[in-house]
Amino acid sequence: MADAAALEHYKKGLSLYGEGKYTLSIGEYDKALAIDPMWGDVLQAKGMAQMHSGKLEDALKTLKRVTEMSPDDPLAFTSLSMAYVRLENIEEAEKAQSQARLLSWKQELKTNPDAPPPDTGMPIQP
Repeated sequence: MADAAALEHYKKGLSLYGEGKYTLSIGEYDKALAIDPMWGDVLQAKGMAQMHSGKLEDALKTLKRVTEMSPDDPLAFTSLSMAYVRLENIEEAEKAQSQARLLSWKQELKTNPDAPPPDTGMPIQP
């Protein structure tokens, strides 16, 4: 369970993000991360807030960290792809999105072993 103070900062950051106050939400996420620097959900939220506030290079750095911390999380790679799109790096965006689809399929296989593979445009890796 997350530290109570960190959780409050995270919730406040989410609320500010929902109001479109991205810079303020980043400040709240930073407060939560000062308490728990390895909290992936907060890093994910911070990266999205950075992206929406126009801090694209910061967002890219944050979202790359999220994918390193959670290499099996499709959402992390989807968010990374979104940052690359905004930076107009379509090649890297497509790679990240392809990885997200592959990870999502692997998760689907756990409950539906007959699920067809996604069309990633790339060879499927085991």
